[in-house]
Amino acid sequence: MSSVAMANSPSVVHNVFVYGSLMAEDVCRVLLNRVPQSSNATLNGYHRYSIKGRVYPAILPVENKKVTGKVLLGITDPELHILDEFEDVEYQRGTVEVSLMDSSENLRVHTYVWSDKNDPNLYGEWDFEVWKQRHMEDFIKMTSGFMEELEQPESKPRVATYESFYQQDG
Repeated sequence: MSSVAMANSPSVVHNVFVYGSLMAEDVCRVLLNRVPQSSNATLNGYHRYSIKGRVYPAILPVENKKVTGKVLLGITDPELHILDEFEDVEYQRGTVEVSLMDSSENLRVHTYVWSDKNDPNLYGEWDFEVWKQRHMEDFIKMTSGFMEELEQPESKPRVATYESFYQQDG
């Protein structure tokens, strides 16, 4: 590769395991202005919870459980920054190993784990299909609002955007 081509290519790309609203291509499109390539994947040793008062899920380590989701491939540094802002303080980005469903290859990836391991608001199991039917449309509107905010010099954290959006709608 010529040095000119290398200078123009992003230095590092990341793979990110997603298991909630980011599995929806429309949510990715709003956040990243594109739909990244992805592979279906399984994360062993974790459980996907519903969160009281929220429409998105949380994952935490739980023995003998697994979470299915997908890996967004080729995420750039600026895109990873947007995902970090979107996941906000409620989640911590960490590295996990997932198993790709199409090849059973294992891959080390970023994912967002719920920050409060003892959160009393976590319960049951979160269901993507139910979320798509009930909440996706509103969630995409909220995400658009978040992106408009993010471009402002004094942007609010995503949690504040989320809470004000869902309070307006009752």
